[in-house]
Amino acid sequence: MGNSIIIIDDERDFLESVRRGLITAGFRNIRVEKDPLLFASGFQDGTSFDLALIDVTMPGMNGVELLEFIKKHSPDTECVMVSALNEARVAVDCLKKGAYDYLVKPVSREDLIIVIERALERKRLLEILNLDKKGPPLRLIHEEAFRPILTQSPRIIRVLKEAELHAASNVPILITGESGTGKELLARAIHEISPRARAPFTAVNMASQSSTLFDAEFFGHTRGAFTGAGEDRAGYIEHTHRGTLFLDEIGNLPLELQGKLLRVLQEGEYMKLGKSSAQKADLRFIAATNMNLDRLMQKGEFRKDLYYRLKGAWLELPPLRERKEDIPLLIERFLQEFSPGKRKKEMDAQALEMLLEYGYPGNIRELRSIIQSAANLSSGRMITPDALPEQLHKKTSPSTFRIHGRLQVVQSLSELEREHIFRVYEQTGKNKSMTARLLGIGLNTLRRKLEAYGVA
Repeated sequence: MGNSIIIIDDERDFLESVRRGLITAGFRNIRVEKDPLLFASGFQDGTSFDLALIDVTMPGMNGVELLEFIKKHSPDTECVMVSALNEARVAVDCLKKGAYDYLVKPVSREDLIIVIERALERKRLLEILNLDKKGPPLRLIHEEAFRPILTQSPRIIRVLKEAELHAASNVPILITGESGTGKELLARAIHEISPRARAPFTAVNMASQSSTLFDAEFFGHTRGAFTGAGEDRAGYIEHTHRGTLFLDEIGNLPLELQGKLLRVLQEGEYMKLGKSSAQKADLRFIAATNMNLDRLMQKGEFRKDLYYRLKGAWLELPPLRERKEDIPLLIERFLQEFSPGKRKKEMDAQALEMLLEYGYPGNIRELRSIIQSAANLSSGRMITPDALPEQLHKKTSPSTFRIHGRLQVVQSLSELEREHIFRVYEQTGKNKSMTARLLGIGLNTLRRKLEAYGVA
């Protein structure tokens, strides 16, 4: 797993035994340290860990002192104390000073893994709660994995940060949002930064699952299991062993099949057709839907127990109309994608304004189709409103003025130009180069105009 863990104990055999046990359990980022003083001196250099496993009795610096040191310099590090002494006084003292738990040697591997997983889960949940606190802008650790999700929206960045925190765990995730908001992209990014990244990512459209083929498709079958089964076949679950199974459009799964999926989530096992014994299901589930599952549950069309199993963590992607600051970025990407040859097509100011005002019921997928069509229809380098589809022309442009029985105040051309430049400048996140390209003017020209408007 991706969490960083430090084990500090003066007994080398214990260190190696615990390290091997954690590696077997799937943890990868593990460091061992025999000398607590050496660890403490290096810790001040900025090194930090998600969890520290600390022996209570050590020469030079005992575990309680080391616990206080770690909590002072890295308060977010979860600490689990281990001792051969079963003393209530020491245990209480450790817990008061911030330890997550106090274990007495000998500790079974199973008990140790459970405590470590629970401590890391608490750390993850606390980090998610802390996202609401005012502080420096959120920073993604795995920026490369999230690069396909182009955004400068604070709402989206928060969702990505939550996804990053959830990725380190094995908890099922439910992703909701309208069609075309990028739910599968988010699921793939979570898989790429999770401990299961080297194993398969399998996407399954649940709306296409039928009652007659579900068992064979999901659980697989042996040769001769039914008429036409000429050879053994791995189902989605076996194929995705140790990876991530993405259940797209989960709200469309027929009710009679939901119980079969629930058993896999509850028991962690499944029965291959033609086999007499159950097999272990070692995979992570991520589900997505554009439907209102609460409403489906009220109507008796979606099982509550399956819903709560899938919703170990919940991520909601807002529609494009609620993150309009991302529209110019997405337009730029799609223009690069659909411009033939080396010369990228550009959007003229009026066409851009129409694109910014549109509501996008189909979200990013619809915007991509619009840009692709406009790029194909435009004979020149500049894309004009004539190349945009009819539904965008139905919305009145903000720069259109109407008379409603009386004379309206009309702005001068210079005032209109100033407002339009500011509007585009804000939409691009005050990116001067992008603003100049979208307006179809030179960068120096834009700079002179902004200086004249009192903007440095």
